[in-house]
Amino acid sequence: MPSKLPSETVTLIVIGCGQRGKAYGKYALQSDACKVVAIAEPRPKTQRLYAEQHNVDKTLVFDTWKDLLAASADTIKTVGKRLADAVLITVQDHLHVEVALAFAEQGYHILCEKPMATSMEDCIRIHEAITKAGIIFGMGHVMRYSPYSQEITKIVRSESLGQLINIVQVEPVGYYHFAHSYVRGSWKSEKESSFSLLTKSCHDIDIICNWMSPSAPAKVSSFGSLRHFSHKGKPIDAGDATRCFDCAMEKDCPYSAKKIYLEPVSRGHTGWPVSTLVDGIPDIENITTALKEGPYGQCVYESNNDVCDNQVVNLEFENGSTASFTMVAFTKAICDRRLQMHFTHGEIIGDMVTYTVSDFRTGKTKTFHPNDEGGGHGGGDFGLIRAFVEAVRTGNQKLLGTDVSDVLKSHMTVFAAEASRRQEKMVNCVEFEQKARIAVQNTLVQTVLH
Repeated sequence: MPSKLPSETVTLIVIGCGQRGKAYGKYALQSDACKVVAIAEPRPKTQRLYAEQHNVDKTLVFDTWKDLLAASADTIKTVGKRLADAVLITVQDHLHVEVALAFAEQGYHILCEKPMATSMEDCIRIHEAITKAGIIFGMGHVMRYSPYSQEITKIVRSESLGQLINIVQVEPVGYYHFAHSYVRGSWKSEKESSFSLLTKSCHDIDIICNWMSPSAPAKVSSFGSLRHFSHKGKPIDAGDATRCFDCAMEKDCPYSAKKIYLEPVSRGHTGWPVSTLVDGIPDIENITTALKEGPYGQCVYESNNDVCDNQVVNLEFENGSTASFTMVAFTKAICDRRLQMHFTHGEIIGDMVTYTVSDFRTGKTKTFHPNDEGGGHGGGDFGLIRAFVEAVRTGNQKLLGTDVSDVLKSHMTVFAAEASRRQEKMVNCVEFEQKARIAVQNTLVQTVLH
């Protein structure tokens, strides 16, 4: 059974104290609504800094999530209560399913960083576990929770511009952001993580589905490839160099590791992306070592990456409305989505900072500038953790504006889009989901039989 409603402060366990764990944990440092009381983090310096920052008792600081889970089981057995009210899952993507299933079974409310899991089958398993446990579930689709997106959502729901007919959204990932995360970093390999549409853009597909709801995706087609970041894209003048420190044309390369990491550190910048390279606080010495020895100093044309650097997704919904989404690496803008929404009586054009509403009936156009309260993603990070904490405090899933079934539906759409790209054909979303569920059931049957 899920935990009883907390009276005041919601207590949190953070599994993974990296970039996303820090982003959500920051809210606990600025609000009395929640408090981090236990953590699991294998990197010693990162663990120590996080524990000190949140004043976590040493007995509740663990090297692995399994150690924390075991301590939780002992506490439940001996004391009759959990270590906290909720768990924030902010570990690497491929670990989400194992961690979510384990803590759901113990009855913790869960906020899971995107994506839900790296396979359709694992997404379904999480859905079933959350449903069975009857717990509050939040998903790291932070775009839903920024003031910008929430204002636009209100306009869509009000139908003040008529029916929503079409959405066009572009995610400009950013040339050095893509090189950092999807060529050199943790999401560069499908085998080690998953395909880039899932790991980078699942919340784009989610918010498109949210705006189009209650109509669900009916058909999807997709095209994309690894167009540039491969050996064939390497400039001739780079020769046989495999690392930026050894390259004759490093100064002329936009993806130079020296430009992306070393130069910012020399100017005192220790945040993203340099903060992800080392355990603890980055400085010139440890960043230089990381670039000379680790993957972030490799030539982007010589890295072991295989995920798409550009992809388009076309969707048709049950009511006949349509949407198109583009993810592309080669942009100056960093994740500032370009949005066009076309209604029967007007349109909205936005860039995640401002949006302009045009009403065809009145001929009036007005530009809006939503507040950005900080916390990342235009306020989306704080918006999500705030909504999750309040949902846990009150036992009200509706405060998140979504539930685990909605999350599964949008993830299924992403997997269907990738299937379309690979198979070079249009995919029926309903049939695709049915086949995935049958596959999970068959797997369960085979497991029982053996």
